[in-house]
Amino acid sequence: MIFNGKGGEKDRLVNPCAGIDEFDAEYSLRPKNLSEYIGQDKAKENLSVFIEAAKARGEELDHVLLYGSPGLGKTTLAMIIANELGVNIRVTSGPAVEKPGDLAAILTNLQNGDVLFIDEIHRLSRQVEEILYPAMEDYALDIIIGKGPSAQSIRIDLPRFTLVGATTRAGQLTNPLRDRFGVIQRLELYDRRHLCEIIMRSSVILAIPTMKDGAEEIACRSRGTPRIANRLLKRVRDFAEVLGDGKITKELANIALSRLEIDKLGLDSLDRRYLEIMIKGFGGGPAGLDTLSSALGEEAVTLEDVCEPFLMQLGFVAKTPRGRTATALAYKHLGITPAGQLTIDA
Repeated sequence: MIFNGKGGEKDRLVNPCAGIDEFDAEYSLRPKNLSEYIGQDKAKENLSVFIEAAKARGEELDHVLLYGSPGLGKTTLAMIIANELGVNIRVTSGPAVEKPGDLAAILTNLQNGDVLFIDEIHRLSRQVEEILYPAMEDYALDIIIGKGPSAQSIRIDLPRFTLVGATTRAGQLTNPLRDRFGVIQRLELYDRRHLCEIIMRSSVILAIPTMKDGAEEIACRSRGTPRIANRLLKRVRDFAEVLGDGKITKELANIALSRLEIDKLGLDSLDRRYLEIMIKGFGGGPAGLDTLSSALGEEAVTLEDVCEPFLMQLGFVAKTPRGRTATALAYKHLGITPAGQLTIDA
């Protein structure tokens, strides 16, 4: 089962969020240094320069913000940064740090030069964020003891550390927090070539016999996301072992992914239902998010966070002030003729 707190998403193979039972498996597939990391060339090259410069000066790396869609490798890059610097890493997440005291306990236990990784950093509470500002700028904690007129402010010095923040929603970061990051890198969706390399690398680590054309077939249906690519690789392996000789070929990958209802572009049954209800039920739109959510029986946050971004990247859906609309590309992909157009036989 894949769980991320959004009921309708937990069973989707193309959900880019990691499930609870996937973290250990993902860890075994993570590259340990920048030379092993595939793709994200611009971010990788820039980080390499910043890391080497910091090591040459004998200083800690500036605070780093990584942002992009789920499953693109933000956590992996944070671990690589720590490995390249030769320091320890402490991992937590925005929702897990509920009170200022939680953050204070984490910060005071860091060693000099350590990396603190905060995933989904945009979900930090305002009170916790206020504590983080002096920690990032001055490497100090301002703590108030007592209440009323007898209250006293005490400053505690912290070891010099590097904060690596990751977020899927950079726009939700407050300006004061964003401005305190010296290095900001955006991670892009992967192209088919890099995804194919990732799948071949994973197949070697997991001892899954995989032909290059089989890896390419999986790559083109992975929505530009390594996490989805690795998940599909494991599911196709099951079909290969039961229906074939255990080797993943293009033909077998096509059979497996078709049975999993994932089409050539990576759309699954929910994506197609979304497009079909918009086109057939609402004449192609515009239709509001809540209306589509009710018609599909899915949570609005599921459609907005995972389903719609990929459909918009493909140019299948457009957001307008009046609601969502389906584009001509969506009609073409589903093989539906737009209303008012005549089909002329050749």
